[in-house]
Amino acid sequence: MDQATQDLQENWNEQVETFEELTLSKDLLRGIFSYGFERPSAIQQKAIKPIILGKDVLAQAQSGTGKTGTFTIGALQRIDPNQRKTQVIILAPVRELAKQIYDVVKGIGQYLNIEAFCCIGGTSTQETREKCKQGVHIIIATPGRLIDMMKNKYLDATFMRLLVVDEADQMLDQGFSDNFAEILKMVPGDIQIALFSATFPQEIIELSKQFLREGTAKILVKKEQLTLEGIRQFYIAIQQEDQKFRVLVELYKNLTVSQSILFCNSKKTVDDLHDKLTAEGFTVSKIHSQMEQKEREQVMQEFKKGAARILVSTDLMGRGIDVQQLSLVINYEFPRLKEQYIHRVGRAGRYGRKGVAINMVAQQEANLLLEVEKYYNTKIDEMPKDLAEVEKELS
Repeated sequence: MDQATQDLQENWNEQVETFEELTLSKDLLRGIFSYGFERPSAIQQKAIKPIILGKDVLAQAQSGTGKTGTFTIGALQRIDPNQRKTQVIILAPVRELAKQIYDVVKGIGQYLNIEAFCCIGGTSTQETREKCKQGVHIIIATPGRLIDMMKNKYLDATFMRLLVVDEADQMLDQGFSDNFAEILKMVPGDIQIALFSATFPQEIIELSKQFLREGTAKILVKKEQLTLEGIRQFYIAIQQEDQKFRVLVELYKNLTVSQSILFCNSKKTVDDLHDKLTAEGFTVSKIHSQMEQKEREQVMQEFKKGAARILVSTDLMGRGIDVQQLSLVINYEFPRLKEQYIHRVGRAGRYGRKGVAINMVAQQEANLLLEVEKYYNTKIDEMPKDLAEVEKELS
């Protein structure tokens, strides 16, 4: 067996069946049950304990399996409430995800005397400075704003004991890796690091060796286990690119579904599709990274309330963002990166709910679909003529 393959082997096999076995504080346990968790999910059974023990962690589990709950519970148990200093940082690549993690931290930690703060761009810099200077136990942040606070000495890194990185494959990728390296220089050298993601490409695993300590707990789901259980995957072969939109309209007219996310590869396609679907009489919202933060938040709040039936999005929405009533994801354009497929499709069927993913595949995208099938050892079925079969999966 070669070295690269060995490195992908899981080395942490301890697991618990109940939250009580983790010997958590009474108030944290109370918060977990109040939040709605009854028994730990597969990733929670394995990955909470090494965090509590102070080990570095490399944990891979697909979207919607309780990753956020895993590192939140581990992080909250690691905090000393009597020390009003920043002890934990949770990093997320996008603001929406940071806000969602913050809500989970507040929910699970509601009975603890712990203060959390969401440190993201698009919010008042002055307020952020004041909060950081006062000292909060746990900060959920996007990289840019965090670096700003640390560089300008508003945030004291002295007492930081745990750095959690969510969507680590993206955070360590080219666009973010310089930011991450800068953050590492400013936190204590012996800080505990926990990396979480649905996918860990080999180059990210290699990169992580530069900063993860000896004895890192590796909790890795094999590629063939990565297809999202409970999610039925279909494709529609589109002969001509210009037929895609008409096929989509027919699909929406004939499918009974409360809400869905429609993924595109570019902001331009999102804008065009939003306008064309609106003209067809559908209730549609759109979201992409070039929109103002406040506008993006408003779109998400309204979509979660059910104000729109369709949310057209770039891959900004492809990571970790949870909409309870969502059971259908449509890839209007097939993702260019095979790792991105898992993130997108994971929007449907979160926390074990059933869901459907429909891929609209033009001729030039057919090879991408075959790549995904091969890479994840999964089967994406051709869309049946009788939509009753699809409806059954959605109900």
